[in-house]
Amino acid sequence: MKKQTIFKAMMAGSLGFLCACGGGSTAEEQFDAKELYGCNVINVYNAGEYIGDGVLTDFEKIYNARINYDTFDSNESMYTKLLGGSTYDVLVPSDYSIERLIQEGMLQKLDKDALENLELLDPIAVDMQKEYDPELAYAVPYFRGSVGLVYNKTNVDPAVIEEKGWDILLDETYRGRVFMYDSQRDAFMVAFKALGYSMNTENPEEIEAAYNWLIEMDKAVEPSYVMDEVIDAMMNGEKDIALMYSGDAAYVCSENEEMAYLEPYQGTNIWEDAMVIPANSQCPGLAHAFVDYITGYDAAYANSETVGYTAVNKQVFDEMSTDEELYGGVDGYIPRTGYDKDEVFHFNEVLRQELSDRWNKVKAGSN
Repeated sequence: MKKQTIFKAMMAGSLGFLCACGGGSTAEEQFDAKELYGCNVINVYNAGEYIGDGVLTDFEKIYNARINYDTFDSNESMYTKLLGGSTYDVLVPSDYSIERLIQEGMLQKLDKDALENLELLDPIAVDMQKEYDPELAYAVPYFRGSVGLVYNKTNVDPAVIEEKGWDILLDETYRGRVFMYDSQRDAFMVAFKALGYSMNTENPEEIEAAYNWLIEMDKAVEPSYVMDEVIDAMMNGEKDIALMYSGDAAYVCSENEEMAYLEPYQGTNIWEDAMVIPANSQCPGLAHAFVDYITGYDAAYANSETVGYTAVNKQVFDEMSTDEELYGGVDGYIPRTGYDKDEVFHFNEVLRQELSDRWNKVKAGSN
């Protein structure tokens, strides 16, 4: 779901000599996880290609520990694996999925005393956390972003796409020139917003109208339904328009100056991924240390530079968003904030089921 950029060799090589965890510790300092926490192995479950080079190995060196690192391609597949009995010490799900895990009692409240780096978080990220973790009790933000359109400025008039917003996807001019995420959640969000509805609606008429909008979109532009492959494809200019997450857009726009990123005026999904510790964690002490380490400056810097998503560490965000050698001036790195038509997804199993069959019909080109 996310894409790594090529991490600068200098930074990768020097990361181990920088401050890398909470409490002012450096990678040159050594701790014994077994002695501190009674265990020295944690299982981490994160989205694919969503962590910086050297981050995991530096943590292992600092704590004389081992990380079993596993990846998932969607929040839904992560949830299914948890139900199947798999145990992890740290998860990195999206907001609405965290909301579900809290409701179902699958997470433990965090020990704030063990998280010294919470004070480094961007207030914007903390405010977003309140949408899915109102008590700020279960999660620590990891990345934040939005969903929008990446487009080729040479082939798509910026004034036109800004005027049309999501409705550019109904323009037959771009038939065969569009990538759409193969994701019912993201695709229906586009349709709901294009029609002026909440993306958290349960109104049957609005759901049916969004379904018909997507059918019309499918016929008008005949999009290619993709996921991660859209990133390299847009970087190489294979199509003119693509639905993309902001961090992936930042990567594409930083690598191809012909590309730009738009958050349509009709509103969009703003989101946050965060770290949580499952209720059945086998090594919660070391899990807390890992969460705190990721929140610190150096790991946050490595993650954001490598992956391209918006840092939730305030200092890292300020540096990344202003330095032209990093992501300063790059479309997508700074998601829109404070726009009243933007929304955060909330967990809604009824809506998910309503959209599932309809989405398969959209992709089949049949209503």
